Amino acid sequence: MITRRNFLATGIGALAAPMLAGCTRQQAPVAGGHLLTATDVHVADYPTVTAVKWIGETLERETGGRLRLRQYHSGQLGRESEAIDMARFGAIDITRVYSGALNNAFPLTRALCLPYVFDSVPHMRAALDGGIADAVLKGFESRDLVGLAIYDSGARCFYNTKHPIVEPKDLHGLKLRVASSDIFIQLMRLFGANPTPMSLGDTFSGMETHMIDGAENNMRSFHSSRHFEAAHYWSQSEHSYAPDVLLMSRASFEQLTPADRSLLLETARASTQVMRQQWDASEDAARKAVTDYGVKTNDVDLAAFRRAAEPLLREYQQQPELAALVRRIRDFA
Repeated sequence: MITRRNFLATGIGALAAPMLAGCTRQQAPVAGGHLLTATDVHVADYPTVTAVKWIGETLERETGGRLRLRQYHSGQLGRESEAIDMARFGAIDITRVYSGALNNAFPLTRALCLPYVFDSVPHMRAALDGGIADAVLKGFESRDLVGLAIYDSGARCFYNTKHPIVEPKDLHGLKLRVASSDIFIQLMRLFGANPTPMSLGDTFSGMETHMIDGAENNMRSFHSSRHFEAAHYWSQSEHSYAPDVLLMSRASFEQLTPADRSLLLETARASTQVMRQQWDASEDAARKAVTDYGVKTNDVDLAAFRRAAEPLLREYQQQPELAALVRRIRDFA
């Protein structure tokens, strides 16, 4: 049995110790109900944060205040890697995590992160809504988590401090921040870059101190993290549409009544539409803001990038379960 004491004895528990006391108190019933905790590394007005806020408001309204939710955004409770384990061990209730950070522990998430499996945002949303999201979310059951929803997060592209990227050869020698995901590390190497696993929070200082030359992410995160102040070149490579995943501690989920579990699942699924509306509007605003600041944007040779990524796609599709999921995704193209 995992207790708070032996959790704190682990490395991750030690990192999270200053925060756990508050989280543990908040999990206790409040006025005959439950106060749930939710975390996100993104800022208060980020679409995933506002979608989870909407979940909390809906739960509180539908239950007359019996179910409530308290959010900790902007990385207040640590990095994503820490949040995953804190949720697994019941130290926090809900967390939003980038799917790339889940690839190693949850293999089905790899299908969502592979390069060029999605052609566009409409393709990705159609596939997720057509059963792909349900298939991936079910895979979390084996590791003390409940998959609540998948939030798409636009196209991941390159940005750097040096020059425009048009072909893979333009990445040769560049040190790029990536998530701790084998897929993204391998992909950057295929493109000729030097991948550097690093947290999102350390990326800005990494570029300013020339530890790295750039990164890859979506436009909304490029803006909200203020990375555009250090990296003045944005290249529209669209090499991955890796989405975000909303997860809940299984221990916390099972403390709820069956009716409350159904309400939470239904509300979480409905929140994807809230997130998408917020995303579409804020992505356009973010693009305008960074170009107004002076960031130079350019299109890339997509065919060249697709060719360079092909060996990675072939490698991962040797795994039957992943190959089947990729075929289902491509059926929606």
